[in-house]
Amino acid sequence: MSAYSTVTTPPKGPFRFIALDVETASRDSASICQIGIACVRRDNHIKTYTTYVNPEQSFAPFNTELHGIDAATVASAPSFPEAWEMLKPLLQLHHLVQHSSFDSRAIEAACRAYRLPNADLSWSDSVKIARKAWPEFKGNGGHGLGNLKQELRLSFQHHDAGEDARAAAQVVLLAERRLGQSFDLISGTARKTQFALPLDRP
Repeated sequence: MSAYSTVTTPPKGPFRFIALDVETASRDSASICQIGIACVRRDNHIKTYTTYVNPEQSFAPFNTELHGIDAATVASAPSFPEAWEMLKPLLQLHHLVQHSSFDSRAIEAACRAYRLPNADLSWSDSVKIARKAWPEFKGNGGHGLGNLKQELRLSFQHHDAGEDARAAAQVVLLAERRLGQSFDLISGTARKTQFALPLDRP
């Protein structure tokens, strides 16, 4: 498994790709309360950065039970516009990976809620990449992070945005190794390939 480290400020690129995950305060997809990014270097070392976000709305008990974040946790955290101003320049330069389409929809919803310009982001779905790499998992637990954690022996804390982002990045790296292709070829996108660097071969 690739090495990884956690940093306290957003890392500087360029990177091969960045995996992104969010947690929300309620069923409202705009209620982002945590953003995590996992930035994959050329040597496949992963740098993870996580920030809490004050969604400026109430937390649903179900969501808090799921991820452990409540109003007190984010009381001094930046609002989404503040967090987004910090992360957007880095994210716009790179191809992004999400595990399912929830994260991109949440970012779009939060931008709409705060009347922010649409971000010019390029996305791939690590669920679809995992389906190509491990078709045998279909019907045997599927390709969600929970089952992939068990099947691929990943070590991470589910429903923490930084941890889930790192897990999505690791899924892509393992899929690359299994299929012998870089993620941009697996996912069928060539956009922003100036940062989709070729695989290092032994």
